[in-house]
Amino acid sequence: MLSPEVLEYATRSVLCWLATSDEAGQPNVSPKEIFAVFDSTHIVIANIASPKSVRNVLVNPRVCVSFVDVFVQKGFKVIGTARNVSRSANDFPLWSAPLEAKAGPRFPIHSVLVVQAAAVEPILAPSYRLYPGEVTEQSQVAAAMQNYGVMPRSDASEKTAMNPMHSTGPSQ
Repeated sequence: MLSPEVLEYATRSVLCWLATSDEAGQPNVSPKEIFAVFDSTHIVIANIASPKSVRNVLVNPRVCVSFVDVFVQKGFKVIGTARNVSRSANDFPLWSAPLEAKAGPRFPIHSVLVVQAAAVEPILAPSYRLYPGEVTEQSQVAAAMQNYGVMPRSDASEKTAMNPMHSTGPSQ
């Protein structure tokens, strides 16, 4: 279900967005920086500062996780159920391993939200559908870089080399 293509987009995404809802059905969407595709059916998300997401999962396990490459403007939405695995649970080390590698000692992981995928749907910017003969991934990247004021990676690397105080590395 979580194909190599889904894994690729998850890896390229800086954040995922976790949608949950409380006992009254009130939705909540929250960005999560430390997450990983665990295997072909599970995504793991670190609970670093997510008490509302955890509370919601405890009363309503139905969730949606999305991640998008903001430059290509493509990604995936994963619909499924989540459970909260506390630090004291026997299987915590198993689920937390890929997250601990990303978080390092700076961000303590209080628990892990383990999402079991039930369905996966692509996310695609409307311009791909509206202008299929014109829009390419390369044109989307160029437009996004211009809109966001981002330098191509080679320029950013040179700037970092010239100014060691400027860091362009990933946030996790």
